[in-house]
Amino acid sequence: MSALKSHRQKPRGFYAVGVEGITKPGNVGNLVRSAHSFGASYFFTIDPVVDVKKVAATDTSAAFDHLPLFRYDSVADFSMPDGCQLVGIEFMEGSVELPSFKHPLRAAYVLGQERGSLSPELVEKCDHIIKIPMQFCVNVGVAGAIVMYDRLISMGKFAPRPVKAGGPTEFLPDHIHGEQVIRGHK
Repeated sequence: MSALKSHRQKPRGFYAVGVEGITKPGNVGNLVRSAHSFGASYFFTIDPVVDVKKVAATDTSAAFDHLPLFRYDSVADFSMPDGCQLVGIEFMEGSVELPSFKHPLRAAYVLGQERGSLSPELVEKCDHIIKIPMQFCVNVGVAGAIVMYDRLISMGKFAPRPVKAGGPTEFLPDHIHGEQVIRGHK
């Protein structure tokens, strides 16, 4: 097998990951570590039951040293950047299955508490509700990581999958920047 260099380009846009009513520090640590690893722009909490800063045992990447943390006391206090779409991750009737979902360029993904759901008030604020096509719900951290991975593979620029088993035999070429284009106002 030849050593081919990958030329993956960082996807455009930004995204955030957050939780509502989270109760377990381990789940926060797992989720924020994944958000840091997958390149999220920031992390947020809405009405957490746990002290989010006490996640050091499970957040081995020290994510809060690298990701801004926004805390909101309630759904009424929650806000997002202009143009950002709120995507609820919830196993409920009418949710769009993740493999069929086109991720917004600017998104904030929110998960509910363990053994619970997103509040009706937060569901009402969501632009989209998605679900992972599984037989039952999984851990909050695992669900968040699956969604972040799906965003990465669907919005990133990767070499195409080969027809037969194994890795690609050729990668994407380096991007070549063209000349500056100046568009006039019409």
